[in-house]
Amino acid sequence: MKTCNVLLILINLCGVVIMGYDKFLSKQPGAKRVSEKDLFLNALAGGAIGVYLGMNIFSHKTKHRLFKIGIPIIILAQVVLYLIVFYKQELFELIF
Repeated sequence: MKTCNVLLILINLCGVVIMGYDKFLSKQPGAKRVSEKDLFLNALAGGAIGVYLGMNIFSHKTKHRLFKIGIPIIILAQVVLYLIVFYKQELFELIF
């Protein structure tokens, strides 16, 4: 359980850093940017909260509807999945 939490923290930290790095690259003429696909892959890999924080900290991709709506949906799905995986017994007892 602790290893999983450490991995989640690291992948979310990567999400923040990647958003900041892409924002930096967006100001550099001719720079090869981080693809939106890679940003979403990081979010889907468990870093959605980090990507969302990075969006807001760096004001990056905040006007893109796909990010504005998609990232919070991924966060919600990941929170539900986290609760199911780590608290399935307690949730089962609570429901039944």
